[in-house]
Amino acid sequence: MYDLDGIDVAQDGPVRRVTLNRPTTLNAITEDLHAQFVALWGEVERDDACRAVVLTGAGKAFSAGGSYEDFERRRVDLEVRRESLHLARRLVEEMLNVSVPVVAAVNGPAVGLGCTIVTLCDIVFMAQDAFLADTHVSVALVAGDGGALTWPAMTSLLRAKQYLLTGDRLSAAEAVELGMANFAVPAEELLEQATAYAHRLAAQPPQAVQATKALLNQRLKANADHILREGLAAESASHDTPEYRAIGERLKGLDRAE
Repeated sequence: MYDLDGIDVAQDGPVRRVTLNRPTTLNAITEDLHAQFVALWGEVERDDACRAVVLTGAGKAFSAGGSYEDFERRRVDLEVRRESLHLARRLVEEMLNVSVPVVAAVNGPAVGLGCTIVTLCDIVFMAQDAFLADTHVSVALVAGDGGALTWPAMTSLLRAKQYLLTGDRLSAAEAVELGMANFAVPAEELLEQATAYAHRLAAQPPQAVQATKALLNQRLKANADHILREGLAAESASHDTPEYRAIGERLKGLDRAE
């Protein structure tokens, strides 16, 4: 169980600490890591002793989002593009359906798909110097892989438009104020506080916690089918635009760690 490449899972009693562990690329979501992350949630479901998950990133970022290396491949290879969008849909579905609560410990920037992952968690702790940014539009992509589903459910539609249409950063304090995060804490206390909270959830009666979580996610699940179908089709079309191609040319050779 939990034999995953690029993702570390540590057991802490009934809590599992899951770490995206590719720090040299700021935990960018390559196609293989994307597939591993989707598979993770099935492993969590099969872990009968797990009662809560803490999700964080290794190094100085939570996740920098989609990898630069796959940017051009998704433009020219339709099969790669289809698989990427299929994984994007499955990721949303798996995170909405996983029964145990997931506590995000956002240790640094959570950008693009990394930001979407945070919004699919149940409780969000952020280091005070971390930020969220859904930059899909800024790289000529429709925000179709989950942001258009989750942001309006957490904050107002106007605020969702403000950030999704610009890619502007949302600081930890702003995220708490707008309802995109629960707690902004000192970086050195982040994992300790997030893990303590996960243990608090794990100590609650499991059927009550899990069924209540499922009920609370019903609105997102009800909207997910339509929004993801429309959103991912629109995001697929984005890969064929001249703006996407031009941004891909600019991204060639950039180093995520810079």
